[in-house]
Amino acid sequence: MTEETRHFHSLFPRIPRVGIALAALVLASFAILACSSSSGESAAATARTGEEIFTTTCVSCHQAGGVGQPNWHIPNSQGILPAPPLNGDGHTWHHSDGFLYRYVKNGGKMLETPSLPDFKSGMPAFGEQLSHEEIVAVLTYVKSLWGDKTSRDTSIVEWQALGSVEDPFPPAP
Repeated sequence: MTEETRHFHSLFPRIPRVGIALAALVLASFAILACSSSSGESAAATARTGEEIFTTTCVSCHQAGGVGQPNWHIPNSQGILPAPPLNGDGHTWHHSDGFLYRYVKNGGKMLETPSLPDFKSGMPAFGEQLSHEEIVAVLTYVKSLWGDKTSRDTSIVEWQALGSVEDPFPPAP
């Protein structure tokens, strides 16, 4: 487990339920503001833009609605993990906004390190193809796919927002 993952998982046992709800409300407010562009585009419009980009860029691997590929957690014959579900049924919500942004920008190779010797991802890097705003829009759309799914009686949207407090989306260049 990387230091980033250990830190993320260590946050939850120390945060009381009321703190989770309050933090989620504050973060949701900031997320709406952050997802708005200078032209006043709403978070819903950003998600629509993200859906369009997802459809043209990501759906070939992650499938419509972000359902992912079958057996996404089992490496294929080349040792590469298939595309996971992004609809809340996989592990995407376990990661912070900053981590997800870096993963889309830099691709899965960023985790192919000596500390994770068995990890091989087929995720390409999109940093040259997508702008900062487009990556954020795609991730905003992906998070909209999570709906009302929960883990330990708490919304996965809330869990993910808590993990993003210390690792938010990077500022636009």
